[in-house]
Amino acid sequence: MHNFFLKNNGKIHIISGKLKGKKILIKNNLNIRPTTNRIRETLFNWLSKHIQNARCLDCFAGSGALGIEALSRDAKFVTLLEIEKKTIILLKDNIKRLNISNLEVIHTNALNWLKKNKQPYDIIFIDPPYNQKLIDQTIFLLEKKKWVKKKSLIYIEQEKKNSFIISKNWTLYKKKTTNRIACYLYVFNV
Repeated sequence: MHNFFLKNNGKIHIISGKLKGKKILIKNNLNIRPTTNRIRETLFNWLSKHIQNARCLDCFAGSGALGIEALSRDAKFVTLLEIEKKTIILLKDNIKRLNISNLEVIHTNALNWLKKNKQPYDIIFIDPPYNQKLIDQTIFLLEKKKWVKKKSLIYIEQEKKNSFIISKNWTLYKKKTTNRIACYLYVFNV
């Protein structure tokens, strides 16, 4: 956990789109590590040609910043998965305050939820809590249970020192590293 909360006073600003400048409130006592503004801006520049009318899935929602930013930039629908009950309550409060309707929040363990079969998503965010080794299992389930389709995009954020395994069906589209974090955007090719 870094000192994100101290610098931002428990608020994340939406960078662009119809909700630009609006705040997502977060509580310091929740174990949330939001994607920084700089990384989020890079990610959504990468996604700019793909975000409009996209169905998005955030597997480890936390603050909800990735999903809400996607909606602000004209994504069609977002599903947020979150396991922590206190975080769910905060997410729902923020969504109500921001008057967002084309979004669903599901209180669940992401890996259990992904074991079901449903309609595939266009863009999927995987930014789990660090050091819990959730990325490999998530990628495996996304592909095995057909949550992805040809040209689906998958964003992965993790500590730079860690690694993950991705199948040959994915092509690296973009990558960025900072002192501590590595971010990847892959395209599904099957």
